[in-house]
Parts: sequence; C-alpha cells; structure tokens
Amino acid sequence: MDEYTFNPCLSCGICCTHFRIAFYWAEADDAPGGFVPAAMTEKLTHHMRCMKGSNDLPRRCSALSGKVGERVACTIYENRPTPCREFPAYFDDGTPNPKCDELRASIGLPPLPWHPGTLPAAA
Repeated sequence: MDEYTFNPCLSCGICCTHFRIAFYWAEADDAPGGFVPAAMTEKLTHHMRCMKGSNDLPRRCSALSGKVGERVACTIYENRPTPCREFPAYFDDGTPNPKCDELRASIGLPPLPWHPGTLPAAA
C-alpha cells in the first residue's frame, strides 16, 4: 500500500451517514472567508450550521457521492467543514481510529490495518 494513494475512506464513507456534521456558521461561503458551500448546509442555531442530509434520519451528507461501503467521494472535499477535516481514519502514528473501525464493522467492512504515515482526515 502506497502511503500517498491508500485512502480507506474512498471505499467506506460510513462516517458521512452516521454523524450530524455540525460546524460554526462562518465556515460557510456566504460569510467572509467561509469555504463550505452554503447551499449544502442548513441552519441549526444562530451560530451553528450542519451539512444538509446529516441532521435527519437516515443520515447522509449531501456532499457524499457513491455507494457507502463500496466506492464514495466527497464532492466538496477541498471545502469540507471542520468536523470532516478532524475525524481521522488513522492517527499520526498509523494507528487506526477505533471509532472508524466501529463504524466500518457496522456495514460489514473489516477493521483498518496499521498504516505508516499520516493520511487525510476523511474523504
């Protein structure tokens, strides 16, 4: 596995269907300096938004494309909100995130192997 091309998130995506993806409103691109497409968000409170689709059951982030557990991608990867950037499949030492493995198991995917190097936070 090449540390620069291996990304287990591209064949999983379960985190994008499990969590309400809530973040500070100013991350949206209708605020100065914001970057998350506002059209893909909904208001939670005066100060918080979430990704559309992640606040209702069944959850599925509006930015997720593809089939969970097979092949997925984030359509706004470069502009994804902070919670998506901060949920790692792997920690810096190559250890798999136990929460990621727990979510993977819920859809029949195997646990992640130890992987050297740092990987992206999420797909």
